[in-house]
Amino acid sequence: MNSKVDNQINELLQKMSIREKIGQLNMTVTPKTEAEFERTREKLRNGDVGSMILASSSTAGLDPQERVNTAMCNRVQKVAMEEGPHGIPLIYGRDVIHGHRTVYPVPLAIAAAFNDELVKKAYRYTAIEATSVGIHWTFAPMIDLCRDPRYGRIIEGPGEDPMVGRHMARAIVEGFQNGDVAQEDSMVTCPKHFIGYGASEGGRDYYRTEISDYSLYNYYLPAFREAIEAGSDTVMSSFNDINGDPVSGSRYYMTEILRDYLGFKGFVVSDWGAIAFLKRLGVTESESECAELGIHAGIEIDMCDDIYVRYLEKLIEEGKVSMETLDNAVRRVLEVKFKKNLFENPYCKMPEIDRTEHLKCARELASECMVLLKNEDNVLPLSKDKKIALLGPLVHEKRALLGSWCLEGKAEETPSFYEAMVEAVGKNHLITATDPTGLYDDSVRAMYQADVVVLALGESEKVTGEKRSLADISLPNYQIELIRKAKYSGKKVIGVFFCGRPIAMEGVADLLDAVLYAWHSGSEAAGAACDILFGETVPSGKTAITFPRNSGHIPMYYNATSNRYNGYFGNNSETSYEDSIAAPYYPFGYGLSYTEFAYSNMQSDCAEISVDDLKNGKKVKCSIDVSNVGEYEGKETIQLYIHDVAGTYMRPFRELKDYKKLLFKVGETKNITFELGYDELGYYMPDGAYVVEEGNIEVFIGPNCFAKDKIVLKVV
Repeated sequence: MNSKVDNQINELLQKMSIREKIGQLNMTVTPKTEAEFERTREKLRNGDVGSMILASSSTAGLDPQERVNTAMCNRVQKVAMEEGPHGIPLIYGRDVIHGHRTVYPVPLAIAAAFNDELVKKAYRYTAIEATSVGIHWTFAPMIDLCRDPRYGRIIEGPGEDPMVGRHMARAIVEGFQNGDVAQEDSMVTCPKHFIGYGASEGGRDYYRTEISDYSLYNYYLPAFREAIEAGSDTVMSSFNDINGDPVSGSRYYMTEILRDYLGFKGFVVSDWGAIAFLKRLGVTESESECAELGIHAGIEIDMCDDIYVRYLEKLIEEGKVSMETLDNAVRRVLEVKFKKNLFENPYCKMPEIDRTEHLKCARELASECMVLLKNEDNVLPLSKDKKIALLGPLVHEKRALLGSWCLEGKAEETPSFYEAMVEAVGKNHLITATDPTGLYDDSVRAMYQADVVVLALGESEKVTGEKRSLADISLPNYQIELIRKAKYSGKKVIGVFFCGRPIAMEGVADLLDAVLYAWHSGSEAAGAACDILFGETVPSGKTAITFPRNSGHIPMYYNATSNRYNGYFGNNSETSYEDSIAAPYYPFGYGLSYTEFAYSNMQSDCAEISVDDLKNGKKVKCSIDVSNVGEYEGKETIQLYIHDVAGTYMRPFRELKDYKKLLFKVGETKNITFELGYDELGYYMPDGAYVVEEGNIEVFIGPNCFAKDKIVLKVV
């Protein structure tokens, strides 16, 4: 911060009472009625509130939520500015996770696009829409690395790879903040949940985790490091413990790791009620102790449990919390408010927003994230003159296409798959069935009247997101029965899956001729799926998460430490399970196209490099020729992986280090070059030290984590 702002903050701290300072650390919900407004008004006059969350419950992603009442926000802000003790503005926060009124794909789907610039654009448009109703601060990006698709909140994050998490973190932060959070249409970001929330055992929400220091530094921290370096000024703490240490009460994680190690300078907000939750976790016997643990851990803002307001002043009087600790916490909150320019521009002007380009972006991103998993005999793309039996539980669905954590999107504005298909080919080419008995008799008759069967399958938004974990990620039996009946019809059968998470594909994909994984892809999900089905768009999505054969294989992730018995890459699979093939059904980085790409001529500009040269900035250039040898223009994501053959600690058999998504014309060949330097060739020790070790490193380039083109680089 500049000296002028520092002086202003110092002046405020000198004027504020202890109670008023504590109020800046207190977040509450916005009032909705006149009675609530009057109660809030009294709190603001007393200086008891510093921020507000625009939500009515802790599980806003699954509970019905009121839309933002901008007039009420301005009215409450006016009280804070004109009747509060020192004219300190409120900062309004809301979970703006994957769009506002224009809804983009859920983040796990967005990761499958492997298109950083398009992701950044989507979040720029999201910020424009969200700030137009008065939201200053988004509780995003969620960058919890997660390997368990049973976990409902896996849909909110980037999947299983730390490098993908880093790219997503930067793209989302830069999209929201646009270089300067002081702009009216930019948002303060809040990466969450620090740290390890996505590693909850068994995919159970709010549950315990076991994370070694080695895994913490190499897998779970990189995305947060990237978000902080990209400019995030706030971070949200998580509910979980790590190895028995509850994170929201842990000075080790919230101060020593987050601040001292990662260099975070902003403020930390707890998750909803996470400080009071410490008592339930069994590390305190009273709420007063919760407050003491939380503030000493390094959590500045207490979200919605009033723990700080009720207990901090007494803790200060008793000498258990110092004034220095309180002042430092308040300073960090005020710094962000000044950075957002809320003192000069506290009110929302409610500009009109033209969403035309936003919807175009939503369709483009939805198209790029959809993954073509199977296409036997090139059944896709479909000809528009075919008679299509359009069947399945999601044919007429609208709300599910938006996904969980969609607070402002409108289902009534979202085209259903049926409506999009009608727009694409007309009603005369579609045969549908209602099956009121649930026995699929009408569906079977429709199949026999058609040239091809398209099944709209998947899950609703109600089984994904917070508190929505599943023990079994298999497709429901009634949908599998529909697939079987379609298979027995003898017609070509295409499955379009509108899901938030990956599903178990054994016994499902093998019954289908083509599989398009369309995800919960937002406002333009149905249209984007139709574009791909009929060849208006050539599919280019790649899986950012492994698709297991069945739920019994979970957790399954490609970048496990190198053990020849894990079976993921097909090696020694017989030692993994007696009753199941150990390899994934679809691996990380996998996705088909309507065209074909050939990889050849992999080279590097040197076979040997020293650690000292790497430290001094020298890089190794690795290149490969990629050719479009098919019949369609299309995009391909070229992926570079490494394997450190022998390290002090076991290293992953494959480890993604870079990717490039490029458009290829028919017959076009491009020489793709990657650079590997010190930052790419090392890893973190359990004490957090980053090292590059001597030895052989295998470098792979290809279309997914099963890439076979390889060179060996020797580090000396």
